[in-house]
Amino acid sequence: IVVNLFQGVTEPGGATGAVDKALDGAIRDLLANGDIRGDLNKTAMLYPRGAIPARRVIVVGLGPEEKFDPDAVRQAAAAATRKARDAGAHSLASIVHGGGRGGLSLAEAAQAVVEGTILGLYRYDAPGVIPWKGAERQVDSLTLVEFDTAKLAEVEAGAKVGLAVAESTCLARDLANQPANVATPTRLAETAQGIAAEYAMACQVFDREQMAEQKMGALLSVAQGAVEPPKFIVLEHNPDGSEHAPFVLVGKGITFDTGGISLKPVKQMERMRGDMSGAAAVLGAMQAIGAMGLPKRVVALVPATENMPSGAATRPGDIITAMNGVTIEIISTDAEGRLILADALAYALRYEPAAVVDVATLTGAIEVALGHYMTGVYASDDWLWEAIQVAGETAGEPTWRMPLRPMYDRQITTPFADVKNGGGRPGGSVTAARFLAKFVGQHAWAHLDIAGTNWWERDLPYPKKPYYVRGNTGVGVRTLVGVLRGWEGG
Repeated sequence: IVVNLFQGVTEPGGATGAVDKALDGAIRDLLANGDIRGDLNKTAMLYPRGAIPARRVIVVGLGPEEKFDPDAVRQAAAAATRKARDAGAHSLASIVHGGGRGGLSLAEAAQAVVEGTILGLYRYDAPGVIPWKGAERQVDSLTLVEFDTAKLAEVEAGAKVGLAVAESTCLARDLANQPANVATPTRLAETAQGIAAEYAMACQVFDREQMAEQKMGALLSVAQGAVEPPKFIVLEHNPDGSEHAPFVLVGKGITFDTGGISLKPVKQMERMRGDMSGAAAVLGAMQAIGAMGLPKRVVALVPATENMPSGAATRPGDIITAMNGVTIEIISTDAEGRLILADALAYALRYEPAAVVDVATLTGAIEVALGHYMTGVYASDDWLWEAIQVAGETAGEPTWRMPLRPMYDRQITTPFADVKNGGGRPGGSVTAARFLAKFVGQHAWAHLDIAGTNWWERDLPYPKKPYYVRGNTGVGVRTLVGVLRGWEGG
């Protein structure tokens, strides 16, 4: 069983106090001896020796009470669960951290406990290779404990949301962790079709010829160097048959990025299998809202292709025409993400959307600007930015608003076309966003550049959150779901 302590507490109370009493003051002894101080994610394990039915008791720290929030719950739950797994435990019972003294609602706290538990236990077993070391050790079940029967419905509701969101985040991680010969555009399309079948959504998948009929010249210019067939995926969730303007999600789906003719350096090119993390996040969000039965109209658009060098590939200096008639001079074929998003954003306008949010591993420049801690957000409307900011903070996926001023357009101006796809190193993430702005019309729009937050590695200066596991983080899923749950339209 798992109980908790806030930092600085000298006398355990509540459920922790009850367990301490049953163990004849064992938790108080840990506090008195300094073995545990309530520091966030720090754990101690006790062996009851028959005093209570549990074989082990884990005490996890929640950190300072004044800084407590849902992400502290998420982290503490992940830390405790991983401690239990490493000890060989297969079942776990946990109090709902923060649902009492912490000041969170029981639903919010239960959601965070379930999310932290599932995300902390995540592992990716690549098909056909040696399974994850220690895969035989896994926690099979989690029981949330609430002694007031009148509150059980609220705990259960929060747990169900946490389960849907966490499993969908794991889907996004799986898609982005898979090698590019597995997670092809076709596999992304099959994933969308599977989500549609399970949750009664509408799904269309355009092939190369149908994209040409739609005049998606920007997307096709990236795809023309690849043998792997591109796909344009349209997935619509509308359980009530609403005719209201939908909320549109757009996810960059470059399933492998060599840089095209503007070839990338060889170092860490293998990570470019994750250049479809935006698409993975959008598909994950759609699975989550389907599982929750969210009664709102949401459309997901995923342009999916590889970016490969070949005799047929687009060259720097070529001029192409996007779906909305905007001509683009290609400066670098490694600035391909904004090209496929251009056609997807233009396609979104046919829905007369209430809002459009795109998610993309778009620029290395955002990593230079913000590091690995925050996702950069470019938003045309304050209300949309505020919705993303609140959802991101609650989800433990903090964001930072970046400038979207027209003055940056001079860097992507060219005498040969309406716009060019590269603006040089200065403000590289900003000029990429200004490029996208040419395709969104007057609708509320936000662009999330997740290039700095989509991957976690022990040797990188990422935030050390126990629910991160080496590889893709699934960033964006929980933020998007939070935005959609709070959206009053649809």
